[in-house]
Amino acid sequence: MASNFTTPDNIFGQIDLDEKFITDSWLVDQFVGGTLFSWGIGTNGAIGNQTINIPYSSPVQIGSLTNWSIIACGQGYETAVIKNDGTLWSWGSGASGQMGNNTSTNLTSPIQVGSLTNWKKITFGYDSILAIKADGTLWGWGHDGYGQLGNGVAIAGYSSPVQIGLLTNWSTVSVSYHAAAIKTDGTLWTWGRNVQGSLGNGTITNYSSPIQIGSLTTWKSVSTGWGHFAAIKTDGTLWTCGYNRFGQLGNGTVVYYSSPIQIGALTNWKQVSCGQQYTAAIKTDGTLWTWGYDGYGNLGNGTTVSYSSPIQIGSLTNWKQVVAMRHTAAIKTDGTLWTWGNNNNGTLGNNTTSNYSSPIQVGSLTNWKQVSCGYYNTVAITFKDLG
Repeated sequence: MASNFTTPDNIFGQIDLDEKFITDSWLVDQFVGGTLFSWGIGTNGAIGNQTINIPYSSPVQIGSLTNWSIIACGQGYETAVIKNDGTLWSWGSGASGQMGNNTSTNLTSPIQVGSLTNWKKITFGYDSILAIKADGTLWGWGHDGYGQLGNGVAIAGYSSPVQIGLLTNWSTVSVSYHAAAIKTDGTLWTWGRNVQGSLGNGTITNYSSPIQIGSLTTWKSVSTGWGHFAAIKTDGTLWTCGYNRFGQLGNGTVVYYSSPIQIGALTNWKQVSCGQQYTAAIKTDGTLWTWGYDGYGNLGNGTTVSYSSPIQIGSLTNWKQVVAMRHTAAIKTDGTLWTWGNNNNGTLGNNTTSNYSSPIQVGSLTNWKQVSCGYYNTVAITFKDLG
């Protein structure tokens, strides 16, 4: 039986997508909990079902628990998930300490990271993870070669969570090789690798500690990609900056920008996700738009032609969540799950390894709650049956 749970409208203002390739985690403050599914390549235990190096091209259920709430796939072979009790769990590659369990061991099934029960939001980048606790503190672990963990140094990495400063007002965060975060006061902060201005502070210098971008207090959501980021303000305008070789900034050019630029004049952008040199977004009217690199068909418009300005994908008005990486996944308001783009590792979940340049439905379920795309895998949660 499909749940009739309705996602709050303001959910799109609390999304940490990282390119995510983003990572991204679909963030909900109201923990409901559901069943966990995973598919794609199984290298280093990436599927999470106690197997190694076995690929799965369609969803496989991970255990029997129904209290999974927030997911984030990495750009390697790793995943992190928060349960509705606030505990944090991870599995997959641990070479850079990204499992958070003080080792560099790969894990083939979920293990708890510490014993805390106050984890609230997570985002996975290139072997790096950033997380926010319920008290508003920011934590990071894993690879830190570009200073993307934000603790003032750029070293090989950390194998257990380290606090980023002492502030307690972090609201949302996204990480790839660089990180971007918004505080509860609406200010925007970035740090890490600064290829072609991806930090948005007018320079191309790396920073290993958070730096404020301008003085505005109207930032609402942000997503980081390989070398760019996209952010939405409270007025519904969309802004991007950074690397722009394939037009992923969406302003009709392939010129990079080291400070945020507005994309058009529209004020109805609702959710955005940065992928590997492309971007996907949903408007308040439920329409889906993509732009940037399209070599795998990841823009979803039936071609493999790159676009430097937003193009609408079909004419539907019932898209609810979109996540970009090398492939794209999206959930509709009817609870169906759709994927397209790169499928070399079965990441599209349609029981094939062929790329698709238009959205295809994953199975027939109508109770998908959230989805996260990794570079080599996909993880999703279905609604818990609320009766």
